[in-house]
Amino acid sequence: MSGHADSKRAIFLALGANFAIFIAKLVAAIFTGSGAMMAEAVHSLADCGNQGLLLLGMRQARRPPSPDYPLGWGRALYFWSFLVAILLFSVGGMFSVYEGVHKLTHAEPLSWPWLAVGVLAFSIVTEGVSMHGCMQEVNKARGEQSLWEWFRETRASELLVIFGEDLAALIGLCLALAAVLLTMLTGNLVYDAIGTICIGVLLIVVAVLVAREVKALLIGQGVEPRRKAEMVAFLEARPEIDQVYNLLTLQMGTDVMVATKAKMAATPTPRAMIEAINTVEADFKARFKDVRWSFFEPDYTD
Repeated sequence: MSGHADSKRAIFLALGANFAIFIAKLVAAIFTGSGAMMAEAVHSLADCGNQGLLLLGMRQARRPPSPDYPLGWGRALYFWSFLVAILLFSVGGMFSVYEGVHKLTHAEPLSWPWLAVGVLAFSIVTEGVSMHGCMQEVNKARGEQSLWEWFRETRASELLVIFGEDLAALIGLCLALAAVLLTMLTGNLVYDAIGTICIGVLLIVVAVLVAREVKALLIGQGVEPRRKAEMVAFLEARPEIDQVYNLLTLQMGTDVMVATKAKMAATPTPRAMIEAINTVEADFKARFKDVRWSFFEPDYTD
């Protein structure tokens, strides 16, 4: 059984890691005068901005319903998550590919390579701490699912984005370290350029995968299949219900809307049937605490 993940904790861990990496790269850029290291510092600062956008989305998602937004602002979180995926693709991925191609055509010797190795090693450790914290929250959410199943089925867009960003950053830093070490050992600057291009391609692939999943939430996905199965099983076990005809769900950020069509058990009066429906809905919301809106349609046929 899956648990409840703390997405905000994962975001703050990623924010702290990226800010520490930004400071390390900035100091290295100031001491070495390296434009490439300064560009990397700006890149890490942009990653901090991504976490800020996710926190903004989580804050907006908590706005109460209004006449203009009767179902609340929950799906605002998906917009900001999608925007972060686009920024990861454009600012991160495309810039790295451009930088790598530029290095292939305008090779420049590495300045202070051991300082670059030190910064990258520090960044790997820091990003590893962030990734560990993120995986703790992912493991709470996915339960017995494989990591790929969770990635495809999760409705927690903010946790999905942080996982993708942390994974890409950690692998990218390892690639960068390998590229710098190979360049130092061989004196061939091609390794540095190829490593930069590989990092860009990695970021683009991760950004596209994340954007595809968040796009589905923007369009309007229901709850996870296993969650829906739990809901149907709960209703079918109720003595007030003879048969569940249909159950429609819609994920609205951290909240859920549910519409149920069912055949009710025989009752002596219409009032008794209404009371039975009210009882089922109250118990349903107590069991599934993320259900904020519940619409129930009794019928005798599907």
